[in-house]
Amino acid sequence: MKLNRASLVAGVLFTALASGMVPSALRGVLPAAHAQNLGQRVVIGSVIDDASAPVAGATVFLRNSKTKSIRSYTSGKDGRFRFAQVNMSEDFDIWAEKEGKKSATKTVSSWDTRKEFETELKLK
Repeated sequence: MKLNRASLVAGVLFTALASGMVPSALRGVLPAAHAQNLGQRVVIGSVIDDASAPVAGATVFLRNSKTKSIRSYTSGKDGRFRFAQVNMSEDFDIWAEKEGKKSATKTVSSWDTRKEFETELKLK
């Protein structure tokens, strides 16, 4: 297989990035996209009713789309909820339930690079 110079340079740079050994002359020049979805995020929001009033005591579910593991949180008297340490490299579904009412399911996507994901869940 014949490699041109651009392919060779790209291969060397990819290997350096993957191993964490970026030459000092290139630090700050290369894009940091390779690490944008690494780490943790916080998922916060509020649960509301049809009249947009806060719903206390609703159960908010956060389900990992791949493993199907579920975390839950009970909304406070102000309707607020908070999930800390949510893996940014995985997708999650989030919804709320209380007394037979359920919100629409929303997706927290691994493509979303925000460190703080905020949403509103309306019970119907």
